[in-house]
Amino acid sequence: NANGPFPNRTAIRNVPRLGEKTFEQAAGFLRIPDGDNPLDRSAVHPEAYPVVERILTKLGAGIADVMRRPAVLKELSPSDFTDEQFGLPTVRDIFAELEKPGRDPRPEFRTATFRDGIESLSDLQPGMVLEGVVTNVAAFGAFVDIGVHQDGLVHVSALANRFVKDPHEMVKPGQVVKVKVIDVDLKRQRIALTMRLEDAASRPSGQAQSGSQATRDSRGRGPSTSSQTARAPQPIGAMALALAKARQKP
Repeated sequence: NANGPFPNRTAIRNVPRLGEKTFEQAAGFLRIPDGDNPLDRSAVHPEAYPVVERILTKLGAGIADVMRRPAVLKELSPSDFTDEQFGLPTVRDIFAELEKPGRDPRPEFRTATFRDGIESLSDLQPGMVLEGVVTNVAAFGAFVDIGVHQDGLVHVSALANRFVKDPHEMVKPGQVVKVKVIDVDLKRQRIALTMRLEDAASRPSGQAQSGSQATRDSRGRGPSTSSQTARAPQPIGAMALALAKARQKP
């Protein structure tokens, strides 16, 4: 490489066709582990180096000393180093970077842990509590991947124990959630889920009732339509009506 290795971040300005705007966008991502300036191996952008200089002046120490003994930063307040260009959130980030140089500012990435043995809709049973990841959010609810190659739906009414006007208030794509299987419709390839884990599950769609359950249900409903029909009085015919009138004559 004709332009490297770079001794510092500003050296990338010597790269042909790399303008000032590109430098501003790229410099903060460039790390130079053994460069001239210890800050060049941190996430502090070169534009913010003057803020670091003010911090060092206040401490009366060099950058290498502060990076070796970051506890000295506890003596300072980030709000004392804000200005028109750099607000409090930026200065706090600078303090955090000086305390742990080279840290990854991204939050920990967590993925859903799918349950072993649950690979298809036929493996699901109502009442199962599973971990999944939100794949899409719509006005009527959220779709959740629970590892069966078919996303389940958490209806907006099942997202929380309170009224939810907008599902986006509760979940977002990529979020790991815990859900309970409410219903599985194998024929229509649909899975009903809830994030209200205390909700009761229903019987899988299409599953026949047991004999005892069917008996209890039939008792609760009373006589069937056919038996009621059998007991219903038969309509009186014209001949029967004429005979009845004849018997009534003196």
